[in-house]
Amino acid sequence: MTTMWFIQPKQDYVAQMPWKHAEEPALMSWQIRARAYNTFVANILFVIFFIICLGVGVLLFSISEDFISSLSLGGGMFLFLLLIAMSMTHQTAIIVYRLTDKRIEVFSWKPQIDSVKPVMKWTAIGSGVVVLFLMFIDPSFLIAAIGPVGIGIVSALMGTSKNYQSLVGDDQHYEIDWKNTEEVAVWRQRSVIGLRFTYHNEDGFSYTAYKTLYCQKQDLEARIDFIREKLPNKPYRECKLDVDSDGAFAVD
Repeated sequence: MTTMWFIQPKQDYVAQMPWKHAEEPALMSWQIRARAYNTFVANILFVIFFIICLGVGVLLFSISEDFISSLSLGGGMFLFLLLIAMSMTHQTAIIVYRLTDKRIEVFSWKPQIDSVKPVMKWTAIGSGVVVLFLMFIDPSFLIAAIGPVGIGIVSALMGTSKNYQSLVGDDQHYEIDWKNTEEVAVWRQRSVIGLRFTYHNEDGFSYTAYKTLYCQKQDLEARIDFIREKLPNKPYRECKLDVDSDGAFAVD
């Protein structure tokens, strides 16, 4: 999968997942690419990173007196750092849901490493060719090679580091049992359905939280109707949900 994070997946992942309860007929299923975390905080961080990237770009632009060399170095590094920043603050997860009469089974993973690597690779190659061409015109353009070389090294390290791939992949598989659901909550602003559960730790401490179901806006009503039909006796409300990678909490 090499599409960037803002493009919806085209593959039918529902049919490809190794469902644990494949013998149970699917009543409803869907897949979605979503930013499954607090996007407000992430967007604030992106603004901060953008200012930092711009500052680095301007600083590098001022190093050389040659305009083209400065533009190549400063602009290239700005775009490179901005790409890295977006890969950190705009990560998305591909989430696949399968609903049966007994449970909801969920697979999710982050495909960013497979989308960022080829972009960085071809950026390094393309900018490297441009810098090489400019060096034939003026050897002083050698300093501009720092950008392409740096991008190429980082791309190679991303591809060979198993720890990095595991970290950014964040593969998850879990089940949600209908019978244990205590409440249904809907946050329409982000088209998220939350199913509340009570969790009991080994030390005797208990807490409540919501497992989240991310939906396309046009499908939200159909998902709500189906879930309310499955849970006719459970409380239902609409409120903001403070979401993170592990679930959500209601904001009253």
